[in-house]
Amino acid sequence: MSERTLNWLTWLSYSADLRERHINMMAFAACIGFGLFLQTGIVIFLAGPGLAVIAFLLGCSVMWAVVGCLGEMTALLPVPGSLFEFPGRFLDESVGYATAWTSWFAWIVTMASEIMTVSQLWNFNFQDDYLQKVGYPETGVGWATGGDSPAVWVFIFLIIIGVANLLPVRLYGEVEYFLGVLKITFIVGLIVMNMVISALQLVPHGDHFWTWNNPYGFARNGFVLYVDSNNQPTSVLTGNAGRFVALWTAVTTVMFSLIGFETIALTGPENRDLEKYEAIKISSKKLTFRLTILYTLATFTVGLNVPYDDPYLAQAAWSSIHGGQNSAFVLACILNHIRGFPGFFNAVFIFSATTSGMNCLYNASRILHALASIPEAWPLWAHGWRKRLERTTSRGVPMATVTVSWLFGLLAFLAVTSDASQALGRMSRNATVSSMLVYSVVCASYIRFFHRIKAASEDPTIENRSAFNRDDEQYPYRTHGQLFRAYYGLIFCILLILFNGWRSFLVPFQTKDFIVSYIGIAAFIILVMLYHIKSDGLNPLRWRLSASMEIQRPPPKVVVAARRRGVLHLPDQKQLFTEENAKAIIDWVWVWVK
Repeated sequence: MSERTLNWLTWLSYSADLRERHINMMAFAACIGFGLFLQTGIVIFLAGPGLAVIAFLLGCSVMWAVVGCLGEMTALLPVPGSLFEFPGRFLDESVGYATAWTSWFAWIVTMASEIMTVSQLWNFNFQDDYLQKVGYPETGVGWATGGDSPAVWVFIFLIIIGVANLLPVRLYGEVEYFLGVLKITFIVGLIVMNMVISALQLVPHGDHFWTWNNPYGFARNGFVLYVDSNNQPTSVLTGNAGRFVALWTAVTTVMFSLIGFETIALTGPENRDLEKYEAIKISSKKLTFRLTILYTLATFTVGLNVPYDDPYLAQAAWSSIHGGQNSAFVLACILNHIRGFPGFFNAVFIFSATTSGMNCLYNASRILHALASIPEAWPLWAHGWRKRLERTTSRGVPMATVTVSWLFGLLAFLAVTSDASQALGRMSRNATVSSMLVYSVVCASYIRFFHRIKAASEDPTIENRSAFNRDDEQYPYRTHGQLFRAYYGLIFCILLILFNGWRSFLVPFQTKDFIVSYIGIAAFIILVMLYHIKSDGLNPLRWRLSASMEIQRPPPKVVVAARRRGVLHLPDQKQLFTEENAKAIIDWVWVWVK
């Protein structure tokens, strides 16, 4: 950022102990919290099984656009706090600072919501009349922990998350890698299980696509506007308008399930494989492929076994999540009379939300630590605190920022309130809006970055101009049509921000929902204004944009490997079946699956 001294010694003090495999699994683990396992059913309830799949594809397309923008900028210029450093460089300093605090806030709120979810999941219990109605062969499916205070579980899992983040960076990366592998294995297992259930028709329904046929269908017959005390529809918006609104609301819900992919960029300074192994490029592509394929397949397969009007899905959509019984994957087992798995799945959901909370704290602490190295980002009275937040241990752990961010996890004690489930839903929505603000700014930053490096690559006065040439073979990460993707991500994110809270405008006006949906926008604008007042005075006419457009700090990275990774190169072009070609194929496959 222009006209400020960035403490690059802080950046250099990071222990670059993370490898490419750690990075992509950490990003994957951050995304797979309770969103996929518990909110998939909400998406199916809102839109129907077919539109739910489309909603996930649309949500993943936004992720595909944003992660490409952030990945390319970070691969070329791996700076700490890239989420806010790039907006500060290419848009305006005040926008960069506002983005930093917004992102940090989104992560601590997401961490608290994950812990609240854990406390709710211990209330796993099915009503006996529901089990009798679906013909389940057992009674009393659930856990005997429902009477325990949620505060107990909040306290226990906050401690687990905090201790995990005090581990040395390399050890933390290994833990995240192991947990990510477990999550992928479990999701694949869920997909296979639902395929088998649909194929075998354990409880006959007459057709493998019974949830897509009458009286159901590809999409819901209409969007439910109001429900009564028993979650039964009292007002429904029908026709094409109803289906469009259902799809839009489902996409907004999907976006919370995808928060976390920016972990790839946040870990850049701690990544030792940036140049040699093209870590940012490979991790960005693998994360996009994995999330899109796994989320879409999981939604499609479970939608074959659970009707969209199931009362537990309605409860999750209208009263928020009360326990594992609100998961479509658990309901698939109950509806098909499978014993044992419902309780096991609920335990995995607790594990998944906990590990995602660990990653939320990691991301929040790294953003705050990067902010601590920028005096201009802090008010004058806070510089003493800022200097303390700069410190790290000998193994690169910013213990002070971990502790401060962890303290905000105490918000999870809202779980003890009478409306805990509604508080959870509102926290999730607020975190989604804050993240959408960050993603839209990232896309706008990339547009300015794209034109800046294009001009630099054509400027004969720049000594290393080839490093900025996107067509050069040493350019670290180039994706086709990325400028279009940036505009697509920017427009889509802005629309999601503006219309995410449309339901709050229905009569009667929902004041709390309106505030949760739009307070993030107001806070972002206020932060931008405060920074301009601090630097330029109270007169808005004298405010000036301060984008440095800096592309030489740090020096741009180039690919020094003999060949690009992730692309299949056969050494022997004349004969296919040779030992050298077999090794090349194995290496290529390993790059994409490890």
